[in-house]
Amino acid sequence: MNHTQNNAWTLKPGKITLAELRAAWSGHAPVALAAEAYPVIEASAATVRAIVEKGAAAYGINTGFGLLAKTRIPDDKLEQLQRNLILSHSVGTGELMADHVVRLLMLMKIGSLARGFSGIRPVVIDTLIALYNAGIIPAIPAKGSVGASGDLAPLSHMTLAILGEGPVRVNGELMQAADALKAAGIAPVVLAAKEGLALINGTQASAALALHGLFMAERLLEAGMVTGSLSLDAAKGSDSPFDARVHEVRGQPGQIAAASIYRQLVANSAIRASHLVGDERVQDPYCLRCQPQVMGACMDLIANASRTLLIEANAVTDNPLIFSGDDVQIVSGGNFHAEPVAFAADTLALAIAEIGSISERRISLLIDATLSGGLPPFLVKDPGVNSGFMIAHVTAAALASENKSLAHPASVDTIPTSANQEDHVSMATFAARRLDDMAHNTAVIVGIELLAAAQGIDFHRPLQSSPQLEQVHAQLRQKVPFFDVDRLFAPDIEAAKQMVLKGELSAGCKNLFTPLHP
Repeated sequence: MNHTQNNAWTLKPGKITLAELRAAWSGHAPVALAAEAYPVIEASAATVRAIVEKGAAAYGINTGFGLLAKTRIPDDKLEQLQRNLILSHSVGTGELMADHVVRLLMLMKIGSLARGFSGIRPVVIDTLIALYNAGIIPAIPAKGSVGASGDLAPLSHMTLAILGEGPVRVNGELMQAADALKAAGIAPVVLAAKEGLALINGTQASAALALHGLFMAERLLEAGMVTGSLSLDAAKGSDSPFDARVHEVRGQPGQIAAASIYRQLVANSAIRASHLVGDERVQDPYCLRCQPQVMGACMDLIANASRTLLIEANAVTDNPLIFSGDDVQIVSGGNFHAEPVAFAADTLALAIAEIGSISERRISLLIDATLSGGLPPFLVKDPGVNSGFMIAHVTAAALASENKSLAHPASVDTIPTSANQEDHVSMATFAARRLDDMAHNTAVIVGIELLAAAQGIDFHRPLQSSPQLEQVHAQLRQKVPFFDVDRLFAPDIEAAKQMVLKGELSAGCKNLFTPLHP
């Protein structure tokens, strides 16, 4: 990541990295636009000015929008046209997008506009950057986009902020944009021809929500592999299915990488060594034995989604596009259709659901004394008097089942809008938005598995698991004690869930997972 003297990182249009996006998702740092972007931006804006001066009709510049594209707008009403566009399209509803999602949205919109195909003036982009750097977060309702013709409603709510209209959040507190801009010394923008449409046409809301889902999925994948390894030892399972030769003859890259990680996570476990001889079991249940196959497939889906979303993060997705140069052309196309984002989000949903599904199966195994390698029923002393993990597993089962419904692909749905002009849409915004709910469900499931597996490890004392897994066990025990008798369980589950969401389970062995994060 490039840093300038004032500690801002330099955004290079078309070259934003996943590492930069992850950093923006994790926390706020000021940004500066690469200096070489400004001549290209100004050239595109000059092209729009020339078109207006020439007087020829051009969609989005001096015409109405959508089905009203044939309506010619007089020059003296072009500023009003752009302002009316933003006000009329600010129709979002529901809870506000989280600040870290809006930061991603703003960065991608800045980067897209700055590539110089949108006909927007530098002052508009600079104002967006000024809001970002001042921590002024537009209040954007999460619902109201079908993921085609751009994320019109969410991006209109973003644009309201630079006009000094509508609410924003500063340090988590809602206030009026006019007051926030005044306090920060930022002048509101008056939009010129084409600029309103350029700001609200695009896939940045869908892409930001999908990136949030991607980064959550990465943490869930890592946590699920760690807890799955703990469960393997807790159930006195075999690490033979992780043999590299097994996975090489199949050839699936995620599976090969996952098996390698599992081998390293369980290496040098004294619990494993204790049952190498005399264990009458021939094969473990699939939830233990097939972890590389399942989690490796999830890994491949997550990697594919990350490639698609990185391309989209750097894309120009508004309409029409301005191609300047000797042969100036204004081309109406359909880059605002968010089908790639919808597909990426749908595949992330599959991965998130499966990470939770196989984790729930391991919890079920650990509480079942007929399968758990000698552990007491429901992982508690004096079962009967104590219920132990009985109903914690029910919670995991409920959430795994809920995720199955949420994982239904959103992209197969479409509904015509704008009097059938926009007759096929992607539903990318919902496809991406539901990933947060799914991720939180899976984080609870994996958190419960962490508690159950650690409980199982404790029953095998004084034997030790691997050094890597003992470190995770110790981290948990700093926050949650051994479950010796029934007690209020919900706080323990919440503590374990937060460890999953914050990436704490893999923090001590990050080197194992680094290759997964381009």
